Amino acid sequence: MANKRFSSGNGPSQRQLRVGELVRRSLSDVLNRAEIHDLDLNRMSITVGEVSCSPDLKVATCYVMPLMGGAKVEDAIAALARNKAELRRRVMNGLTLKYAPDLRFRADETFDRLDETRRLFADPTVQRDLTSPEQDEDEDEA
Repeated sequence: MANKRFSSGNGPSQRQLRVGELVRRSLSDVLNRAEIHDLDLNRMSITVGEVSCSPDLKVATCYVMPLMGGAKVEDAIAALARNKAELRRRVMNGLTLKYAPDLRFRADETFDRLDETRRLFADPTVQRDLTSPEQDEDEDEA
């Protein structure tokens, strides 16, 4: 019987995805309820876009972004890093993992990439390439 302990694929395993989503939900709840005793952090409205876990589930990288431009991304990450121990304890309260993963915070650049993708699709050259050959034939016949 083959050893299925480690994923042979390039992407994350189902367990990594599941634990990442659980940590994301729990961290979002903690930040939403303002359970951390830091006024700077409680004043910010922070969204947690994604949490990716390492294969051994000991490191969780949290991609965060302050909402509505109320704070700078660097300030939000600094406030989260200052309170990392308390956040880790609160996040792991409801989870049943052997080890509490170390939380690392990074800026979520998904929205920036989405804007760039929209800009690329709006380019006339790309629009011309996206029209299907069937539409071109129908226009020629009309």
